[in-house]
Amino acid sequence: MIEYTQDEKYMLLALDEAKKAESEDEVPVGAIVVRNGEIVATAYNTREYGKNALYHAEIKAIDEACKKLGGWRLVGCTMYVTLEPCPMCAGAIVNARIERVVYGAPDHKAGAFGTMLNLTDYPLFKPEIVSGVLKDDCAKILSDFFKKKR
Repeated sequence: MIEYTQDEKYMLLALDEAKKAESEDEVPVGAIVVRNGEIVATAYNTREYGKNALYHAEIKAIDEACKKLGGWRLVGCTMYVTLEPCPMCAGAIVNARIERVVYGAPDHKAGAFGTMLNLTDYPLFKPEIVSGVLKDDCAKILSDFFKKKR
């Protein structure tokens, strides 16, 4: 039997969200927000279906968490996301004061928490960043999706 860390358990749930996106022919990225061991938001990409550039998994999860928790400051929250956040999403994470971000696969085209640029290098709120959790699983769902598209 496989023993998973707490971060891996939550990343598996984010991967479940990514699979929902994939089933709708969306880029398979999933995100969840957790506070005090409770999942407060889940989301996946719906940019194509929603025809909206803002419908990234992270933005949608932040929106849901703010509504559920009753404010824009997501203090005490951790976001789990299958792909390293882009600059837009990283900015939203910083603005929402999410204290910890755990991501799976690096984004070599737009990753804003260390791969292409690092938003935490600037004099802004600095979430703790943990990268590479279930990296291979997170990268595989993306690479398989794009292989099917080609």
